[in-house]
Amino acid sequence: MRKKIVTMGEIMLRLSTPGFKKFEQAQCFDAVYGGGEANVAVSLSQFGLDSSFVTKVPDNPFGRAAVKYLNMHNVNTDHIIYGGERLGVYFLEKGYSIRSSKVVYDRKYSSFSMSKKNEYSFEKVFDGADWFHISGITPALNDELFQITKESLKAAKEQGLRTSCDLNYRSALWSFEEARRKMSELMEYVDVCIGVEPLRLLDKDGKDLKDKLPMSRTVEDYKEVISRLHEHYGFKTVAMTFRDHLSVNRNRLYALLSDGKDFYESGRIEVEMVDRVGAGDAFSAGLIYSLIQNFPPQKTVEFANSCFALKHTIEGDVNLLQASDIEQFMAQKGAVTIKR
Repeated sequence: MRKKIVTMGEIMLRLSTPGFKKFEQAQCFDAVYGGGEANVAVSLSQFGLDSSFVTKVPDNPFGRAAVKYLNMHNVNTDHIIYGGERLGVYFLEKGYSIRSSKVVYDRKYSSFSMSKKNEYSFEKVFDGADWFHISGITPALNDELFQITKESLKAAKEQGLRTSCDLNYRSALWSFEEARRKMSELMEYVDVCIGVEPLRLLDKDGKDLKDKLPMSRTVEDYKEVISRLHEHYGFKTVAMTFRDHLSVNRNRLYALLSDGKDFYESGRIEVEMVDRVGAGDAFSAGLIYSLIQNFPPQKTVEFANSCFALKHTIEGDVNLLQASDIEQFMAQKGAVTIKR
């Protein structure tokens, strides 16, 4: 029987400038749909798993188009709620060379952000499911969605699901201190943690251990932090990505995974970027898939990092590659011959 994964969050309309134009230059925008948890659901469906996405969208052409987009990628949308006035929007301006990319959000009063706890029946949502995934974006939107996230995680654990969270801190949504306090509260219900910030990890002096790390941080600097996270929060798995900026469009990518006993570091992959957005979601999906498939830890971190890297070569929010594509890339060790 195929495993069923549920994700919950906001799907948004993404409007990006063509090519590398600045917002001020754009006469038109390219439109796609995306959002952290929706991206994970689509990617897992591409990998052959049953994925289901939970959200709230308006009952208008944009809300229905977002649902059709998910259905096109075989994501189950049975538990999506219709209501509210508008779909959230974000605008993307891609950087180039030494000019960074920019994102502008227009999501205030979106249907999902106006969600209420009594609209979601998590007992039904999690019926027959094996895994539940969230990110730190949803609880950042407002206190009601923080409470909904907490309730969903608690319900998932009560129904025996494995749970994962991509911490995914967004400074535009809440302060770092509020994020540390509230995200730390949710970790009681999380098995697999992706990232280390913004979790609270106090030392004997009452100061956060991570704040003492050097400005230029290495994989070794994070190992003690991750070990302490396992001890403090009881995580089964902790994973995180690293990025060396060679330029805005060329990065060196790698990842670290811990199972609470040992550390596993992936190889380095250099990539020239077509679209960076959604790369972290591709990593999350690769990690979840690998853990569900019971890959050995080293293969798990290599598979997830390969997903992370390959997403940079795909336009749009989602890694649209199949698991066999990832496996072939790993087997070829980055060779770029034509597939015939």
